[in-house]
Amino acid sequence: MNRFFRSNQPSLAQLGPLERRLLQEIWTRGNGTVRELLHDGNLGVAYTTVMTTLDRLYKKKLLTRVAEGRAFRYLPCVTQEEMQRAAAGQAIRQLLGSGSAASLPLSYLVEAVTEHDIQLLDQLRELVERKRRELHKPETV
Repeated sequence: MNRFFRSNQPSLAQLGPLERRLLQEIWTRGNGTVRELLHDGNLGVAYTTVMTTLDRLYKKKLLTRVAEGRAFRYLPCVTQEEMQRAAAGQAIRQLLGSGSAASLPLSYLVEAVTEHDIQLLDQLRELVERKRRELHKPETV
């Protein structure tokens, strides 16, 4: 099983715009009901549309819910960081498995990191060195 993300859950890229927007609202608030999301936000969609979309996110195991009167209160099952980590891991695995030489996607990664923030190169080097130490550490039983 992928350590970045459970395989039975979609990534952010696989979600529709309203699903992503509602999931972001739930992350921001920590939880919410359909009525709360409609009352506080500028969603511009019908109650039943929000209700159906939250139910879909529940069925995709991205939200959990608890009964609250005649409604449900929705809570996130995954954090925003977990979703971002999964998306990044999925994209990198896809690049590495693209059939081209493995060094080509890695050079793209280094170039993108450099364009974003040159100091991230130092962090990338530290992460690589840490992983090498972990892999070369003798196993203890």
